[in-house]
Amino acid sequence: MLTEPRAGRLAAWGNALIAGMVSPDDAAVAIVGDDAVHRVEGLPGEAGPVGLTLALGRLRALGARGLRVALPAPGHPLGLSGPPEFNARALEAEEAVICHGAALGLVPEVYEAGPEGDVHVEVVWHCLAVREAPPADVPSLGEAERELAEALRDATEVLTRLDVAGSGPAAEAALAAYRARAERGREVLAPGYPSRAVRVLEMAQRVGMLISLAYENGHGGAVSAAEMAARGEALRPVERTARRAQVAAYNSVVEERERGVR
Repeated sequence: MLTEPRAGRLAAWGNALIAGMVSPDDAAVAIVGDDAVHRVEGLPGEAGPVGLTLALGRLRALGARGLRVALPAPGHPLGLSGPPEFNARALEAEEAVICHGAALGLVPEVYEAGPEGDVHVEVVWHCLAVREAPPADVPSLGEAERELAEALRDATEVLTRLDVAGSGPAAEAALAAYRARAERGREVLAPGYPSRAVRVLEMAQRVGMLISLAYENGHGGAVSAAEMAARGEALRPVERTARRAQVAAYNSVVEERERGVR
């Protein structure tokens, strides 16, 4: 939850490629990450699926000047601009990439095969038409940073009051994995992103980790159904804030470029 969405990697390294800061091959390797392979299906002018290197070049040729991230959830179309068909696919995947300057969007479909511990992951990005309009509910980096500071405090207070998360082997393993990611946090965003975006994204991931621990590692003091419902009610707006901040961080390069900052 709220660690590193594939849409974030695609947008971040795609933006670095568009800005001329990385090579097509380096961008493709960074986007694929630990997955086996990524392909793009439905790209205009292509009869079948193509590799990332070709797809990113074709998107630039089609007019894409940048890539934005959407991280929608039920009742919260964060980063989307329509049409309904695309929004529905993005909501099902819980993530998408929107091309700025070209009326196209990409939604991932993930295929997994193999035994536990040796899972082979392939990703197909479905290229679909989108509406060129302002994305829904995306804050500025400054707004996201202020909201996150409050959300982090609220999440800590809620978890302390309800005595959840932060204990037991599963929680310790999750925290250790998070710390390892945090130590290489500057690798999450590609070259060209402002330091503030890195800071906001790292804070959003920290908030997301706290929420994940609350939901995934036992009930703690929230032993009754009423207490569990109260915990969910308290954490939902915090999770929403963290998702908004993630989108703001990933989209910051495009927003600054449009304002003439970069």
